[in-house]
Amino acid sequence: MRKTRTTRTADSALRRRLRPLHLAVALQGTLLWVPIEKLFMVDIGFTAASIGLMAAAYAAVVPLLEIPSGVLADRWSRRGVLVVAAVALLLCSLLGGLSNGVVGYVVSALFLGVYFAMYSGTVDSMVYDTVLEETGAGEGFERRIGRLRLVESLAYVASAVAGGVLAGATSPRVTYFATVPFAALSVVALLRFREPRLHRSEAPKPLREHVAVTLRTVTRHPDVRLLVVVGALGGAVVQLLFEFGPLWLVALSVSAFLYGPYWAAMTATLGLGGLLAGRLALARVRMVLAVTAVMLGAALVLVQGDAVPQVVAAQVLLVMALVVVGIHLSQRLHDAVPSAVRAGVASGVGTATWLTFLPSALVFGWVAEAHGPSVAGWLVVGLLVAIGAGMCWIAVREPRSHRAENSMEDDPASSLGSNGRSIPIGTPTEGNHP
Repeated sequence: MRKTRTTRTADSALRRRLRPLHLAVALQGTLLWVPIEKLFMVDIGFTAASIGLMAAAYAAVVPLLEIPSGVLADRWSRRGVLVVAAVALLLCSLLGGLSNGVVGYVVSALFLGVYFAMYSGTVDSMVYDTVLEETGAGEGFERRIGRLRLVESLAYVASAVAGGVLAGATSPRVTYFATVPFAALSVVALLRFREPRLHRSEAPKPLREHVAVTLRTVTRHPDVRLLVVVGALGGAVVQLLFEFGPLWLVALSVSAFLYGPYWAAMTATLGLGGLLAGRLALARVRMVLAVTAVMLGAALVLVQGDAVPQVVAAQVLLVMALVVVGIHLSQRLHDAVPSAVRAGVASGVGTATWLTFLPSALVFGWVAEAHGPSVAGWLVVGLLVAIGAGMCWIAVREPRSHRAENSMEDDPASSLGSNGRSIPIGTPTEGNHP
């Protein structure tokens, strides 16, 4: 009874502590210009080729800054890095609204790339360490980050609807300026969040040594490397579906007014996947096989691609399942690395995702141009097979008797292994809770 009461108290304290972060994420997710962006870009002189240039510009910035931003978050302040991300988002919206041509808008897109790089990995690491500080274990991370994803998804959906209405009542340019106050308010919310201090529990190492440890953790430890690779493949498939999913609707000659509800359904899957996170036992091979079978079934529907309801349902199901898988992999990754390099390693997944997405997007686009999106859908099928195989291997290697839980006295040296070998997934490090 006493243990149950203590657990409830810890959960209540954790919810209160995370509220400012939830508010900040909701405010940053209020991007009123997203639903009308392409319309605005055409109005100021963009062509299909220059739109591709703009996308390439911010896509190139993200992988370059991902790991450096993670190292900065580990050495300085994760909350501070998120504040920088919010400022970058503010500048992106402001400069986008002020743009009257291609060059100005490309500059604003570069700030969007900075935002993505600073945000990715940092939020997950901060939530994990907060859960660890408040409860003494990391096992509640999947549920907490899932709820954060739900808040983010609701903000995307609401702002998509509100942005369309605002653009219709005023002009597309106004939506950019109207987004600026939300980004500014997110800074205020972040400053009210009490940042976890686990990553600064020891004296900081020299920068060169810190970067070397981060890179060794990502590249030389087989278990961490597997988590990064599978996570990157899953993230790349999600990006492919968001980037190229509408092509199926184009191929099926869907009416223009249906694109709004379609996009709302796709963004809502981010939240639905967050709700399911932690409820599926993805540590078991049978569950992994079942989820993989569902994802492959949905992908094969896309390969057929002959009916709008089935295609939309398949895309929604795929994204939702991949969000659940991604959160589970994030839990395993955070369990396997110490707090001192957690944000840097998590940002490595983002880097790997972008590096996987870019060639995949080129191949998908070329095949879709030549043969249609249904044929290009076989690329998604192949990536899902690789994801399922990787998930099965992770589940097989994870001990059934316990899970890895980082201790409150997280020690980078012991966690990374003084002999240079990796820590098997699920193996407690020194000082971990039983």
